[in-house]
Amino acid sequence: MILLPAIDMKGGQCVRLKKGEFSTVSQVADSAVGTARAFAAAGAKWVHMVDLDGARDGVRANFPYISEVIQQSGLSVELGGGIKTREDVDAVAEAGAARLVIGSAAVTHPEVVDYALSCYGNRVAVGIDCLNGQVRTAGWEQNSGLSGLELAQKMEEKGVRTLIFTDIATDGMLSGPSFGQLAALQKAVKCNIVASGGVTTLDDVKRLRDMGLYGAIIGKAYYAGTIDLAEAVREAGAQQ
Repeated sequence: MILLPAIDMKGGQCVRLKKGEFSTVSQVADSAVGTARAFAAAGAKWVHMVDLDGARDGVRANFPYISEVIQQSGLSVELGGGIKTREDVDAVAEAGAARLVIGSAAVTHPEVVDYALSCYGNRVAVGIDCLNGQVRTAGWEQNSGLSGLELAQKMEEKGVRTLIFTDIATDGMLSGPSFGQLAALQKAVKCNIVASGGVTTLDDVKRLRDMGLYGAIIGKAYYAGTIDLAEAVREAGAQQ
């Protein structure tokens, strides 16, 4: 199982939120590229980055810092946040992101997913961010009225190979992943599934690995010290 330690960017700073609420923002590291290099030293091969300003306002103020990570960390960068148009897709791909994560636009402008798939194929992932089983959009602030399983199946039909599932209720809360929802998603689609939200302990990593998930994102647990990343990488197995 691939582990993707996370760096969320807001205003040029590495931050974390609780349940995606911008009022809970707190800085967790001084340097994005320095943090990414620490991930690499622990054995990670990927980093999951989120442009929070892009997600909320469509402004790419964090791109210089993200580009540094892409160019200097030695990690493959999975990048989401604010990919809403064809131009956004191209900008992120051309910046060198190994995987592009389309979130809200998968609901509001599904033709953007079609375009991304036609141009970049398996470099495209869709983020499914749910609260009480319902997909949230616009930086998690709007209820789409669509269930997570429905969206997953629609994306699979389009040809999306990788889904990143976040249970917003667990994000940044150090409360454990939503194993039941992840298992239901595994039954509903054959896509590669990346678990996001609530991964807190080494036992969480082992359980997700044993479920056969493709990947898991580690966010607050790394910064809070509840997971030793090097140990988690060893337990997760070969990193691609």
